[in-house]
Amino acid sequence: MATADDQLRFFPYDEPYPNQREAIDRIDNSLDQGRDVLLEGAPGTGKTLSALVPALEYAREEDKTVVITTNVHQQMRQFVEDARAITRTEPIRAVVFKGKAKMCHIDVGYQECQSLRDTTRELVDTETDKQQLAARQQELLDASQDGDSEAIEARSAVMDELDSVEDELQELQDGNVCDFYYNNLTDDTDEFFSWLFDDVRTPDDVYEYADQQGLCGYELLKEGMEGVDLVVCNYHHLLDPMIREQFFRWLDRDPDDVITVFDEAHNIEGAARDHATRTLTENTLQSALDELEDLDDSRAEPARNVIGAFLDALQSTYDDGVGSQLAGQRIGDNWEDISVANDDRRDDLTLAFLQRYEGRGIEIETELAVQLGKVLDEEYEQAYKNGESTTRSECQTLQAAGFISTWMSEGGELGQHPMVGVRRDGATEEVYGRAELYTCIPREVTRELFDEVYASVLMSATLRPFDVTEDVLGLDSPARLAYELGYPEENRRTYAADVPPLFASERDDPETQETITAMLQDVVQFTPGNTLLFFPSYSEAERYYDRLGGGGIEGHGLGTLILDESGTPTEELRQRFVDSDNATLLTSLWGTLAEGVSFDGDDARTVVVVGVPYPQLSERMEAVQDAYNRAYSDQRRTRDAGWAYAVEIPTVRKTRQALGRVIRSPEDFGVRILADRRYTDADMGKYSVRESFPVEEREELVDIDPEKLKFAMLNFYTDHAAYDGEPPKP
Repeated sequence: MATADDQLRFFPYDEPYPNQREAIDRIDNSLDQGRDVLLEGAPGTGKTLSALVPALEYAREEDKTVVITTNVHQQMRQFVEDARAITRTEPIRAVVFKGKAKMCHIDVGYQECQSLRDTTRELVDTETDKQQLAARQQELLDASQDGDSEAIEARSAVMDELDSVEDELQELQDGNVCDFYYNNLTDDTDEFFSWLFDDVRTPDDVYEYADQQGLCGYELLKEGMEGVDLVVCNYHHLLDPMIREQFFRWLDRDPDDVITVFDEAHNIEGAARDHATRTLTENTLQSALDELEDLDDSRAEPARNVIGAFLDALQSTYDDGVGSQLAGQRIGDNWEDISVANDDRRDDLTLAFLQRYEGRGIEIETELAVQLGKVLDEEYEQAYKNGESTTRSECQTLQAAGFISTWMSEGGELGQHPMVGVRRDGATEEVYGRAELYTCIPREVTRELFDEVYASVLMSATLRPFDVTEDVLGLDSPARLAYELGYPEENRRTYAADVPPLFASERDDPETQETITAMLQDVVQFTPGNTLLFFPSYSEAERYYDRLGGGGIEGHGLGTLILDESGTPTEELRQRFVDSDNATLLTSLWGTLAEGVSFDGDDARTVVVVGVPYPQLSERMEAVQDAYNRAYSDQRRTRDAGWAYAVEIPTVRKTRQALGRVIRSPEDFGVRILADRRYTDADMGKYSVRESFPVEEREELVDIDPEKLKFAMLNFYTDHAAYDGEPPKP
């Protein structure tokens, strides 16, 4: 274990907060034991440095690399700032990594990039061979002119080889290469790496610098990752098994030499589910059949049998669904789900496939189709390298056959939920479908990661209940650290406003809407500065935006009202809000502003969560609930595991994240409001959610009638001398 001084060598500020000091000690101890850590700390309490400081120290002593990752863009920027601060205290070599698509100078896809890279490297190697052979033949020519008879014969052989290499070189020069990557291989790149490690550079920094030099910054970053102390990256570099394997190879590290730090770790569940879910569209199936047409290969007929039958089955299945489940519904640009799963047998798509298939056996012919797809893919690769094609074609047969194989072998397993979807092509206006294997249980993705790396620190403001996090992600006996908001309690008030319970079925009630509107008017009026309002959906946010006087209504007297709508650029909206001194931002709790976005000090004073914002119930949510019930229910649990794991706990975590947008430092002060009777001590039976909050947060909740809220806020903000001039009058 590191000494007290060593533990803080990477701490870039004067003194850690008290909770930080303890967390650093405990994480250091856990890393000594090779043990994972769950760290919950209130927003703004320094979780990142609590994890990074001991991780970097342990990695420095034991020759390991720390990888810190998030799926929140603003947090990535914060990691860069923290890493810059650290390296000015104790120099570290850090790399900030982003996906290839966002760093490519010539805007090509992944497969094209791979092919271009291979061809370009082959070109450079061949040029080197030519130079070496030319130098050798000159040496032999000089020797033969000096009378060396053996040199004459040897030079003849070298000249023959040189002619062959020149022919090969001509072919490569006529093919497709990447000029940027060519410069990587032929120019002196020492200056780039000196610049890279002189500070902590963002991917945008790298792109701009490399572009000016005519270099490929992405490939140089990959080369520069070997032996670094710290890598900052996105979740997908770790959650996707194939990418992770490459990623660790670029680091030149075995998994056991990597310490991972996950920020906003409550999001790992959803991200892992997205990475594991597989889809196949009707268009890919049809393209595969087109690819196989007139193909002179004995495996083409078996491939057509399988892919053609699956396409017919998909079309008939969604036709039936459109005619019944989606009857009268306008099919638009977004995918609409059609239910195909059955409780007592395989799904409707599989049954339709089995009915339509005619051949020697699905497993045999699917394997032949996969073999043929691999051959075709290699041919496309070679054609692109040779310059016979201007783009690197994707093998549709390989994609289709691979998916069908997975569908048939895994579609009936626990946690795999078969779905069919339809959408309308914006260009042709035609409806087409897709098959989807929706992954319900993320631990099938995450357990392997956490088992293979040395140790992981998972941090968030909302990881509790810890046992649920451990179950869902497949963690084995991690250390558990939880730190409540350590800032002065007199600087905050947290109220549970006793407004009617906003069940989805009752949100349209005029009397309820009047009550909510009046309460929100009071909240905005008695907030000395900016107010954040979170709703269960964007449509509810728009409803109260209009009711409060947005939408062009003059004279509402509530300052600037800003409505966040789905698809609105988050940073622009946030900046407009924080630049104001009397604004109200209305948004969805399920949007991008409820977590990972800081509203420090005067940026926001009051935050309100209106209702208990359960996600919209859907077949997907029901499938997750069912899978969690089957995987996690046992005699010790008094509540339904599916509902608790899949719905209630994630919703309360979202709510707690939203409350954490204010009170971000010891000097900060503000009011936090939960507006719904289900948050209060009222007897709501199974509908009450108060008990789902950690005990110290429940103890801070003060039940209040909505009519009295303005008086409570007036007293609190007056005590903090927060009003500029005379306070508002109730």
